[in-house]
Amino acid sequence: MAACFYEILLQETLDERWSLWFEGLELCPSESSGTLLRGALPDKAALHSLLNRIYDLNLSLISVQRLEAPNRNLNLENKS
Repeated sequence: MAACFYEILLQETLDERWSLWFEGLELCPSESSGTLLRGALPDKAALHSLLNRIYDLNLSLISVQRLEAPNRNLNLENKS
């Protein structure tokens, strides 16, 4: 089964140093504040593990979206 692409919005603002905690997903500031995690996860078990990690770190989960394919036109200008 192919990897699925996700966008996960957190209320807290995190910088790129947190990327290793989130299985190498891209961390970007969201337009509304907070942090947007983007990237591929190999299966549902990896998604469940990631959501557990968010819970264990006491971070506030706003939304999880599964994307059909990565959006190549993402605006990454906000990335430091």
